[in-house]
This record gives sequence, structure tokens and C-alpha cells, in this order.
Amino acid sequence: MNRRTAIRRLATFFLTTASLAEAQQAGKIFRIGYLDNSTAAGSAVLVKAFLQELSKLGWIEGKNITIEYRFAENKGSEHLPELAAELVRLKVDLIVVAGEPSALAAKKATTTIPIVMTIAADPVGSGLVASLAQPGGNVTGFSSLATDLNTKRLEILKDAVSKLARVGLLRPSGGSDRQLKNLRPAALALKLKLEEIETQLDAKGLESAFKTAKQKQVGAIMTTQATTFFAERKRIVELAVKYRLPAIYYQKEFVDEGGLMFYGADYDDLYRKSAHYVDRILKGTKPADLPVQQTTKFEFIISLKAAKKIGLTLSPAFLSRANQVIK
Repeated sequence: MNRRTAIRRLATFFLTTASLAEAQQAGKIFRIGYLDNSTAAGSAVLVKAFLQELSKLGWIEGKNITIEYRFAENKGSEHLPELAAELVRLKVDLIVVAGEPSALAAKKATTTIPIVMTIAADPVGSGLVASLAQPGGNVTGFSSLATDLNTKRLEILKDAVSKLARVGLLRPSGGSDRQLKNLRPAALALKLKLEEIETQLDAKGLESAFKTAKQKQVGAIMTTQATTFFAERKRIVELAVKYRLPAIYYQKEFVDEGGLMFYGADYDDLYRKSAHYVDRILKGTKPADLPVQQTTKFEFIISLKAAKKIGLTLSPAFLSRANQVIK
């Protein structure tokens, strides 16, 4: 066999092998894990956006991907390590995580399975990634800038409610203080008293939190950014109306449920962008090669209907700052 023939046969061998590998990959059904500290019902609207975007990219549940959903159902983040371990035992190809507690549990459970964060509050500060530009390891995804946006929400409340002196801050019982590192000094600068109220997420716990807020004579409320609060958004909005407390929320879906104001990142957009990272990783890109992206799309929405229910009058100048005013 001469040299030219040998090279030709070798090239044919590699091309055939590559074609077989591509065919096998095309026929593979990837298994994706989904880990969330909140509830299946509460997160459904965001999961739907994620699946819609995956479908646009050619990933169809039941056809070339299966998804193993694990929700802590607001029973506490202490359940997350067990749920993350279940996904690892199932040998999923990738884990999508909603919120920082879920991301931390997944990272502790595996150093090899790729992890995509949909809405991490502070991925560098929490130790999830080494840096935004070079995350390293097996974790990447998107940051919702919770620590920065909480401060902005407090400023908006101050402008919305005349003579505001006390703000009730609902935070999950046993949750991290990381989101408060900028909020506490911001309250001092704004000459506001921040009344921090640890909150249980069941109906009794939420009612108790609002009663405490009234006892502390707060003039408005807000919550820290947590998937667990998002799952209970309808009840939280109803309680804000019941106790006639102006409130600002961190996701627009609170306003969809009748809430007063929303300022923050577009979570629907972040979940859709997360689908693109999942697509790239399933096609061979390493998580360490995908920088963590911070949200760049912000919205400010006000509901005049909700303001009327609690007897709050908002000035035309204040209303002019909103992207959308619901009448």
C-alpha cells in the first residue's frame, strides 16, 4: 500500500468514525436536572419560558431531552442537598438551578456535572464562581443583581410614600444576610428604619409577618429576593392589600397578581437566556468557558389599581418614571 492510499483510508476511517459519533449524539436523549427551592406551581410561569426557549433551539422534552424536576416546595433549603444528591445519582447530563441556595447545594453535590444558574443573586460573593468573566469549575449562568437592586427598590419606596420613616423587610427564616450588605447602609443614608422580619413561608407565617410589620408601625414593605417568596406571591400581595401597606416587589409577576410596584430584572428573560447556555453545554461547550452574565434588562411597573385599593396617591412626576403604568 502506497502512502497516498494509506492517507486516504485513514481519512475515510476518521470521517466514518466522526459520522457515527454524530449519529449517536443525535440519537441520544439528554437528561437535565432542575433544582428549585420553591414550589412547582409557583415556578411554573418561569419554567414554561425556559422550556419554550429550549424548544426554539431544537430541544424538545420527551424527544431529545428529559427533565428531572426537584422542588423543595418551600419546606426549607435544608432539603436541597438531598434533592441535589438525587439528581447526581440519576447521572443527569446537566443541572439547571433556580436561586442561590439551589446552586450552592448542586455545587456541593457535584464538581463534574455542568450547572447553569438562572437567577443567582451574588454568584461571586457566595463562592459559586471564581469570577464573572472566568467562572472556573462546573458552574455558570446568570446573575439577577439582587444586592444592588434591593437598594434601588428602597429608594423608590422612599419616593413613593410621603414621610416614610420605617420599612418592613420580609426575609426567609434562616436565610443568608448577603442581600442585606448594601441594604442596611442604604437605609441609614435614606434616614429610614429597616425593620427586618424573619418570615415562615406558610399561610400562618406570612400572616404573622404582616401583623408584626403593622405592630412595628412600618409605612411600607419589601422582601428580599428569593424563589420561595416568588412561589407565595399571590398570598403576599393579598396580605399587603389587607394591611394597606405599599409594597415594591422584585419580579413583575407580583404586579400581575395585583401588587403595587415592581422594579428589577426581567426573570422571564433570564430563564430564556439560561436555555441558550444549556444548549451550548449540551453541544460540547464547557461551563468554565461561559462567563457568568449579569442582567441588563430592567423594568419599573406601577399599578394604579393597586394604589387605589390601599388609598395611596402617587404623584405625576413619580408615575412618569415607570416603564408601564397599569390603570
